[in-house]
Amino acid sequence: MNHYGIVPENNDLSKIGLENADSAFWNLNPSELTEETIVKGLGVLSSTGALAIDTGDFTGRSPKDRFIVEDDITRDHIWWGDINIKFDSEKFDRLYNRMCAYLTGREIYVKDAAVCDHPEHRMNVRVVTELSWSNLFIDNMFLRLSAEEKRAFTPEWTVVCAPGFKADPEIDGTRQQNFAILNFTRKMAIVGGTGYTGEMKKGIFSVLNFVLPHFKGILPMHCSANVGKNGDTSIFFGLSGTGKTTLSSDPNRGLIGDDEHGWTDDGIFNFEGGCYAKCINLTEKQEPQIYRAIKFGALLENTVFKEDTSEVDFEDGSKTENTRVSYPIHHIDNAVSPSRGVVPKNVFFLTADAFGVLPPVSKLTPEQASFHFISGYTAKVAGTEEGVVEPQSAFSACFGAPFMPLHPGKYAEMLAERMKKHNTTVWLINTGWSGGAYGEGSRIKLKYTRAMITAALEGKLDKAEFEEHEVFGLSMPTSCPEVPDEILNPKNTWKDKAAYDHKANILAGKFVDNFKKFESGVSEGIRNAAPKVRERA
Repeated sequence: MNHYGIVPENNDLSKIGLENADSAFWNLNPSELTEETIVKGLGVLSSTGALAIDTGDFTGRSPKDRFIVEDDITRDHIWWGDINIKFDSEKFDRLYNRMCAYLTGREIYVKDAAVCDHPEHRMNVRVVTELSWSNLFIDNMFLRLSAEEKRAFTPEWTVVCAPGFKADPEIDGTRQQNFAILNFTRKMAIVGGTGYTGEMKKGIFSVLNFVLPHFKGILPMHCSANVGKNGDTSIFFGLSGTGKTTLSSDPNRGLIGDDEHGWTDDGIFNFEGGCYAKCINLTEKQEPQIYRAIKFGALLENTVFKEDTSEVDFEDGSKTENTRVSYPIHHIDNAVSPSRGVVPKNVFFLTADAFGVLPPVSKLTPEQASFHFISGYTAKVAGTEEGVVEPQSAFSACFGAPFMPLHPGKYAEMLAERMKKHNTTVWLINTGWSGGAYGEGSRIKLKYTRAMITAALEGKLDKAEFEEHEVFGLSMPTSCPEVPDEILNPKNTWKDKAAYDHKANILAGKFVDNFKKFESGVSEGIRNAAPKVRERA
């Protein structure tokens, strides 16, 4: 077996059934992985130096093909269902053996890396990939190790990714040819039949979302985080389209991380060593930090070049609306190292409410924070997805339901405990509509949202007077610096107050209906934090 790059002393791949691979390329650097990809005709350089590749048939995750092996570790603790789907351990072994047979005689790429940028909680991960650019993605996204660390490396978890291997559902027990499966007994994640790199990233995120709270009492979070010049830390939760990346990317604050973090008694830490950003409609004016990070070493996925050039057309979504770029976090000028911060003073839940009901800023009690954390609400508007012609409510538990193996109530209660212990304030920020629902009202101005967040960060809202929302029970400030008073209570922005009340009750009903599946796993205080429905449409 040929070895290239830094080879660790612990390099026996026979322990994971891969002793018969033709060549193992160990720990190649980004330049070598980029060259490998180009030479093999699997990618090209863009005008900025970033490597551009296509992930094939799958340009996004496939949640229905994500499985967790049921074993003695997981059986009584995973919240089994449509998100966490059971997989038989014997079928896993057979499937993985067939996967290893597929890789026999093929070149493979091995990357030794880590996750969790915290000295006490770091986890070593060995990633074996069929494709060179998959290995580059891991180099971008996981924590990069020194030469000495690589030589002394011993993996705790292993990821094996073979996009060219397609499962046979009748033989393997999968739903279709692609799969992403976690096995906590073998400490292994396997991905096959799909080249979408996010399956590897979210696979390890799911592992941490089980291991950290269950064994270490650490709250894992699907959020971004930044730190102010005085060392104050803030975290931002929000689903796609709520402005999480925009609002957490602040030139006046250092970036801790953009997607995955853990909260311990001594503060928060980033799970990753890079960023995985959406590219569709990216502009330097709107997202200067992301735009400038797309340089040599970055990996573009499923983007399109402008005709007869190597310049990316970020407006072109003909391959997918989910165009992506991964890059190491040091491509961001104001990223902090190590990627850690003190216990957060402020937590922001971002929602884009297309019903025009929720206030632009409100302060939550610990119980309300738990309720809204479990709900993970935002709204889809016309044009965001095929078939969406009017506002639709969207709920994703803990703002990351596809990656949460435990009951959402577990994560929510951990958040409430930390709020109380550290006197942390949680704010609900509506970046959506005011003065009416989508199509009638208008989207809340970004400058107002930024002003509200700044006021919260600077403690200027601590002295404000608050009033309670009639239906949702949220505490709304009656004034905020650089924000018109009349928009702070959303009902005041509607001409037809009765229409507002009706719409508020419709949305409240959606919250209540969505929460029913979580009620048995949460405390009475959290259940009582639900909005009060006065009528049913």
